[in-house]
Amino acid sequence: MTAGAALLVLAPLTALAQTPAQTPAQEVIVDEGVLRPLQIAVAPFSGQFGDQISEVISTNLRRSGFFEPMNPAGFLQRDLNLGNAPDFPLWTQIGAQAVLYGSVTPRADGRNDVGFRLYDPYRRCQLVSYQFTATPEQWRRIAHKISDVIYQRMTGESGFFDSRVLFVAESGPQLERVSRLAIVDQDGFNPIYLTDGDEVIMSPRFSADSNEVVYVGLGRDYSRIYLLNLATNRRESLGEFDGQVLAPRFSPDGAKVAFSIIRGGNTDIHVMDLRTRQTRRLTSDPGIDTSPSFSPDGARIVFNSDRGGNARLYVMNVDGSGQRPISRGGGLYTSPVWSPRGDLIAFVKQQGGQFHIGVMSPDGSGERLLSSSYFEEGPSWAPNGRYLMYARKARNGNTQLWMVDVTGRVVGRAGYEGRGEDPAWSPLLDAPPANLGLNQSPDSCPA
Repeated sequence: MTAGAALLVLAPLTALAQTPAQTPAQEVIVDEGVLRPLQIAVAPFSGQFGDQISEVISTNLRRSGFFEPMNPAGFLQRDLNLGNAPDFPLWTQIGAQAVLYGSVTPRADGRNDVGFRLYDPYRRCQLVSYQFTATPEQWRRIAHKISDVIYQRMTGESGFFDSRVLFVAESGPQLERVSRLAIVDQDGFNPIYLTDGDEVIMSPRFSADSNEVVYVGLGRDYSRIYLLNLATNRRESLGEFDGQVLAPRFSPDGAKVAFSIIRGGNTDIHVMDLRTRQTRRLTSDPGIDTSPSFSPDGARIVFNSDRGGNARLYVMNVDGSGQRPISRGGGLYTSPVWSPRGDLIAFVKQQGGQFHIGVMSPDGSGERLLSSSYFEEGPSWAPNGRYLMYARKARNGNTQLWMVDVTGRVVGRAGYEGRGEDPAWSPLLDAPPANLGLNQSPDSCPA
């Protein structure tokens, strides 16, 4: 299944026949403030892969920082089924603020219907109900999509679980490092390696529809920007450039790629029209101008430059006009990336002997540092603009993927267990549901 593949059916759940009925735990650190996650009871789903689906949902929700899935050993009701509401007093008695349960029902065509309901036991009403249909092998994808529905219904924001992460996977000793382009589910499962390790891979980035990838491949005597179609596995070079190429990134409409070229001791930002393959230089100041990132509307580009002596963040119009600095604090600013919401720019800041992941408004105001360690690099936004994935390097040289939310209160390892760097988070693989299955039952909660 490619990054853009979709499930076959997404429909509100009205009535389903009753059907008789691992992921490793993720550690999340919640600090720097009072955050009281919602106590949610995720009951084991009945049917094929039901237990695994419930466990993945619980892990996803816990990692978000908004939910605390309860221990199923303390549940007082075991006979939940989609034909009936929960016995509400049995759930309020243990402090459950929401109750999720579901079932997996086989179809004659070999696919499964996965239906679920979410209830508020205190108000005694149904929050959401839905049904997905997919092949049995897609059970983990189903769990991510259910997690997104729950997250959206309870927080009012779109989810991020049904997404993937592109990154550079590393293996081998430090002096003989092998890097491969890899893609993985956002929770670290189902890794696929897209290159064989014969080149050094840098700066992989998704297109807005997740169907294409752009990245830099370094050989002994060349640097190239490659365009890779994930559906066909067709790879092509964007051409030969006089100088080393760096940091490519798609425009929001996928029609252009911005990148830097090191030439004659100077580094400038260029943009290529992918239809004509014509390239235009946007910056010409002495020094290093690099790491371009488009605003969601495609009208502006943020980048970092040391033209003033120290590395700072700058914004310019998409045609290169109106270049102006926005970062105001001390330290060195690099690796800016515009939020998909357009409200924030993430960056790396080096100051005080440490590296930090931070965010600021597009005008440079409201700077906040979210995460700090010996070395941090390459922030990438989740599709909902609330979380960032980045690479954190330990003093022993090992680099792993980490995640932080925009408040800085929820910090933890991303799911991939191996060594990796330079993550790029995809958009949601499917558009969010239009109505979340609301008001589909007489006992639905008031809107």
